[in-house]
Amino acid sequence: MAGMKGNLMIQPLNAIISVSDKTGIVDLANGLKKIGTNIISTGGTAGLLRDNNLKVKQISDLTGFPEILNGRVKTLHPLVYGGLLADRENSEHLNTLREMTIDTIDMVVVNLYPFVDAVEKGGDPIENIDIGGVSLIRAAAKNHAHVAVLTNPSQYDPILAELEETGGISAETRKVLAVEGFRHTAGYDASIQAHFSNQYLQIIREHPVDMFDNEEERSYNRDFPPFLTPAYRRLRKLRYGENPHQRGALYQEIGYNEQSVLNSNQLNGQKLSYNNMLDFTGALNIVREFDDPTAVLIKHNNPCGVASAENISQAYEQGLACDPMSAFGGIIALNREVDEETAQHIRSSFKEGVIAPSFHPDALTILKRKKKMVLLEVGKIEKITRPRFMQVEGGLLLQDPNLSGISRDDLRTVSEKVPSVEEINSMLYAWKVIKHIRSNGILLVKGTRTVGIGAGQMSRVDSSIIAARKAGEEARGSVMASDAFIPFADSVDVVAKAGVTAIIQPGGSIRDAEVLEKVNEFGLSMVYTGTRNFKH
Repeated sequence: MAGMKGNLMIQPLNAIISVSDKTGIVDLANGLKKIGTNIISTGGTAGLLRDNNLKVKQISDLTGFPEILNGRVKTLHPLVYGGLLADRENSEHLNTLREMTIDTIDMVVVNLYPFVDAVEKGGDPIENIDIGGVSLIRAAAKNHAHVAVLTNPSQYDPILAELEETGGISAETRKVLAVEGFRHTAGYDASIQAHFSNQYLQIIREHPVDMFDNEEERSYNRDFPPFLTPAYRRLRKLRYGENPHQRGALYQEIGYNEQSVLNSNQLNGQKLSYNNMLDFTGALNIVREFDDPTAVLIKHNNPCGVASAENISQAYEQGLACDPMSAFGGIIALNREVDEETAQHIRSSFKEGVIAPSFHPDALTILKRKKKMVLLEVGKIEKITRPRFMQVEGGLLLQDPNLSGISRDDLRTVSEKVPSVEEINSMLYAWKVIKHIRSNGILLVKGTRTVGIGAGQMSRVDSSIIAARKAGEEARGSVMASDAFIPFADSVDVVAKAGVTAIIQPGGSIRDAEVLEKVNEFGLSMVYTGTRNFKH
C-alpha cells in the first residue's frame, strides 16, 4: 500500500511509466528508484529503462496477461485500474484490494502517441490513437487525492525536487498535475476529433446520422454543434501581442486544411507578428472575392486600396493610388503570381509584406533585397465557406462567413434617375469590397478601383467625409457604397458635393424618404440591395 501522511502527502511506492516522449524519463526513473519506488512499464519505455540498468516490472507481469493485438491492449486490466482508482480512505475499497491482492498505484507517468505529428508525417491515424494511455491519465487524474499524474517532461525535475525536500507529493501539487492531465487528454481527444471531422467532412454532409428531420435543422446543427471542440496547438511564441507590453502566441487549428496565412510558405522576411497575422488574413479574405487580377493594400486591418485590372501590375498601381500615404508600411495581397514588373513597383516604397499565390523567380530576387519584407506564397486562392468565430469575454461567437453576393437583378432602383450600366458595374464591385471595411463603412469606387475609403467611424456622415476627402478630385464620377442603411440625408449631401453620381445601400431606414428626396435633389441615382454588410 502507498505510504501516506494523512491526506496531504503521498510517497509513490508503485509507479506506472509508459511514455511516447522519452525526454528525461531515465533521470526521473533513477530519482524514483532512489526513494524506493517500484516501476511498472510497457514496451519501448521498459526497454529503455532496462538498457540504463534500471529494474522494471513489465505490465504483463503485473496483470498476468500478455500484450495483445499488436499492443492495442496492454494496460486495460482490473489489476491496473483497481490499484489506480481505489479511494484510500474508503474501507470497502481497501478490503477489496486486500481480497484481490491488488497493490495501489500511486503515480502515473504517461504522455500520449504524437497523433498530430504522426499524421502529418504520413502515419496511420487509426494506429496513432492512444487508448490505454488516455485511460491511465484520466484514472490517475480522477483519483488525484491519492495519485500523482505526470504528463510532461517539464514536470519531472520539480517533482523529484519536492520528493527530495519533503519526502512526498503534496495535495496542492497533485491538483495542479491533475488539471494538466485533463488538459493533456482533452487536447488529444479534440485533435483526433478535429482531424476526422475535416477528413470526413464530405461524408458527414452527405450521410447525416442525427435526430433532425429536415435539412435546415441538420445543417445548422452540423455547423453550429451543441458543443464546439476545435483543437489548437501552439506553433510558437510571438515577440508580443498587439503592443509590446502584451504577451502573444500563435496557435494552429488541428486538421484545418483550407487555405490560410498559417499554412502559407514564407519565402522571406522576419517572423510574423500578432498584427501581421490579422492584416495578412484580412487582405487575403478581400482578394478572395475577385476572379480578375486584383490587388489589395491593407493597414490596421482596413483596406486602403483595392483594384482589379487587366494584369496584376496595373491592379497594384491602381490600388496603391487610392491612398498611398495610408498604404505606407502596409500589407499587400494579390491573386496572381507576382511578376518582375509588379515586384519593382512594390519595392519602390516601404511595405511590410506581400501574400500571393506564387512569386516569379525574378520577382523574388527583387523583393528579397528587402531583408525584412515578409513574402508569403499561399497557392491557388479560393473562397472559404466554413463558419468563423471570434472570442468574447467568457465565450465565442460563431457565424457563417459573409458570402452574400448580389447581381444586377437584386438591385432595386428607387431614385428618379436610373443608374447607367457603368454605374451598376461599379456599384456591384463596391458591394464586394464594402463588406471588408469596418462599420460604419463608406466606399467610393470608379470602375473596378477604390478611390476613397471611410472606415470604422461612429457616425456614417464622418465616414462619408473621410471617404470624400481621401478621394479628392477622384470622387467626381464615382459611386458610393454604404454598408448599412443611410440614416440621415447629411451623408448624401457630403458625397454629392464631392462629385458622386450614384449610391448603393441596403435601404430600410425610417428616414429613407428623406434620404431619397436629397438624392433626387442632387440628381443622383440610388439602388437598394435589401442586404446589410456590417463588419464589426
